[in-house]
Amino acid sequence: MLSSSPAPHHRGAARRAGARRVLVLSASMGAGHDTVARELVRRARAQGHEADTVDLMRLLPYGTGSGLRAFYRTSVRHAPWVYDGLYRAFLRPGDHTRPSGVPLARLAADGLERLVARTGADLVVPVFHLAAQLTGHLRTLGRLRVPSVVFVLDFAVHRQWLHPGNDACLCLTDQAADDVRRVVPGTYAETTGPVVAPEFSAPAPAADDWRKRFERYAPGRSPVLLSAGSWGAAAGIGETARLLAGAGHLPVVLCGRNQALRSRTARLPGTLALDWVTDMPGLLHAVRALVDNAAGQTAVQALAAGLPVVGHRPLPGHGADGVRRMAELGFSEAADDGTTLLDVLDRLVTEGPAERERRAARGRAVFRADVLERAVALAGPLAGRSAVPSPGQE
Repeated sequence: MLSSSPAPHHRGAARRAGARRVLVLSASMGAGHDTVARELVRRARAQGHEADTVDLMRLLPYGTGSGLRAFYRTSVRHAPWVYDGLYRAFLRPGDHTRPSGVPLARLAADGLERLVARTGADLVVPVFHLAAQLTGHLRTLGRLRVPSVVFVLDFAVHRQWLHPGNDACLCLTDQAADDVRRVVPGTYAETTGPVVAPEFSAPAPAADDWRKRFERYAPGRSPVLLSAGSWGAAAGIGETARLLAGAGHLPVVLCGRNQALRSRTARLPGTLALDWVTDMPGLLHAVRALVDNAAGQTAVQALAAGLPVVGHRPLPGHGADGVRRMAELGFSEAADDGTTLLDVLDRLVTEGPAERERRAARGRAVFRADVLERAVALAGPLAGRSAVPSPGQE
């Protein structure tokens, strides 16, 4: 259930002054949440703290977590209109009361309480929206006695991230922090920017190997990365790949773990279909642009690498809202149709070094502070706080 780590120290065991024991509460719903959780654990240990991550899906009893994951994966791959309807009903903010995620999340309450007690955690950091519902609920009831600082991963914050019982929210942008304070007045919200591993913003020697591979495969063509996420969920990715290949680009398609998608895409002329990639920093430093559909972890990794991001054919629900917000804030460009996509890519792949560096600097400006450092800094003053629920949240 926990990530592999040294044997946990019990509460009261000797630690260096100021050290914390951090429990990151993630979810295996795609790879983005777990990628962030692993990086937070790495940072915590590098900064002298003790840390573990746990998958909320494994805390849910009776196979509920596996069922929820399978339903979501099937919906976004094969019936996106189903997820879009659920998003509008449960997640998107609105003028009317929306259902809360607490009833589902509370199924994991006993498991999280036992885990916090066993590990001696003195700070919980949810990086998934149902996890935030769970910690807020337990904080309100007094059953979670240590601070919960939520790291909100989305550019467009939906309401299931927000529970008044949580102690604080760390957000990607000032606009996201404003959304938190507006939807749940009185909630402490702070802007930190995203979390990515340091390799994405550093020089990537392995990028040369990728460039040589692209040149062997399609000499003289500009490689453009198309992301379908870890589950290979993307609308019309074959059509987009054909469009780019016909315009003289080399579409490089990230198919994740969807072998059926990879098999279909590999048959498209002039298209390079990839399965699971372990060297994302090298790949992002080797291509000329990312065509993104989710405004998720791949998009912020691209920003860290200085790579242009173009939102096109977004996933329904929070994917579409995130892609739209990311473009509105100037961190990416939006292409609503194929003609616009080609126009944007033609400009991006031919821009000069000075303009490319100015655009890359705008993207890197989203990274404002170390999320782990800020969560730990907030934990001390927040310890012992009693949360008070807002009306209609329970």
